[in-house]
Amino acid sequence: MNTMTINSSQPVTKGFRVDISRGQNIGRVSSEWFSRPDDERYLSLTELYDAVKSRADRAKARTVESRAVRVEAGRDDAERLSLIVPGQEQPIAPTHWSFGQLCSLVGAPASYMRQLPAPLAGINVQHGLLSHRGELVKTLETDDGRAELRAVTGPDYGRIWDHELVAAVMKIAGNGTGDTMWKVPGVLDWATMTHNPFVDITKDTTTLYASDRDVFLFLVDDAHPIEAGRLPNGEPDLYFRGFYCWNSEVGSKTLGIASFYLRAVCMNRNLWGVEGFEEITIRHSKFAAQRFAYEAAPALTSFANSSPAPFVAGIKAARERIVARTDEDRESFLRKRGFSKAETGKIIETVLQEEGRPPESIFDFVAGMTAHARNKPHQDTRLELEGKAKTLLEKAG
Repeated sequence: MNTMTINSSQPVTKGFRVDISRGQNIGRVSSEWFSRPDDERYLSLTELYDAVKSRADRAKARTVESRAVRVEAGRDDAERLSLIVPGQEQPIAPTHWSFGQLCSLVGAPASYMRQLPAPLAGINVQHGLLSHRGELVKTLETDDGRAELRAVTGPDYGRIWDHELVAAVMKIAGNGTGDTMWKVPGVLDWATMTHNPFVDITKDTTTLYASDRDVFLFLVDDAHPIEAGRLPNGEPDLYFRGFYCWNSEVGSKTLGIASFYLRAVCMNRNLWGVEGFEEITIRHSKFAAQRFAYEAAPALTSFANSSPAPFVAGIKAARERIVARTDEDRESFLRKRGFSKAETGKIIETVLQEEGRPPESIFDFVAGMTAHARNKPHQDTRLELEGKAKTLLEKAG
């Protein structure tokens, strides 16, 4: 087939064959996909943005003296406490998440507090607030017919709103449904090993999510595959670009963006054949908003507009750079890079099985390492192996 680079104005018109035995398998998007109920799934970036923006529009952040917060408890359920906050006339009910944050701020174990009768839990929280060494707390309140405390953090918490992240993505991806090159991914057909970019976006296939405490989105440019060399059978080795990002405006996680090249996305939203994985995270510290403006948003735009040439050149260089011609060379190459005798044997055997010949080039060894890593049950061991493979590939380029 004629492959298209990302700069081509003509996308592919049908699915394309891929070889997912190479590269990493990453399950982050799949775990999001499995855990999201229907009301957290959105069919376009526009719909997602409207939901998180209207939520922010109804919210009010304020910094108050912790001593000035009053706790009221009128029911048996500890989580049915309400707070009287200076400047807010009506009592505010904490969410499950913000109740846990409140307990954490005052040094009380949330799981224990939830088991106490409400009056007793209220006394404990009130005592904690009165003796809180931080003196100040930052609250995020929202009024949707009922005043609710969505978050309570330290005064230096640097909030990046969920809608700010979605807006940054929309600058490069439009509505995320195909009006730009960036879109919700298609699906791998396991029977033919063909990735089909053209799949209807439904609640079941979407990769745009938001809950009351976070936002997560994953988009790809799978209609413009890139050829990065040939497979052993002579067919093109095809990749496409993808990224996912996440944030929590209520402090349940950092803001982060991961970008990479991949070969396929299956129905369960596992990422297959991933190469060139890069990630940046930003903690919600005092200067988080400035870091988002100066680091994360430009990084997203830069990745979206970048040429695949350096990536393709790196793969090409790794394929062409022969580093081992004999069994002794192969063993020496891996042992010098910290692999045990047993691991060395397994990596060489893996390449032999998958390629039909022993490893010779840098790329062969990288492919062997990442394939071997996939069989490791422990994530730490997998990540260490994949890190060594990534370093090796980078040095080849």
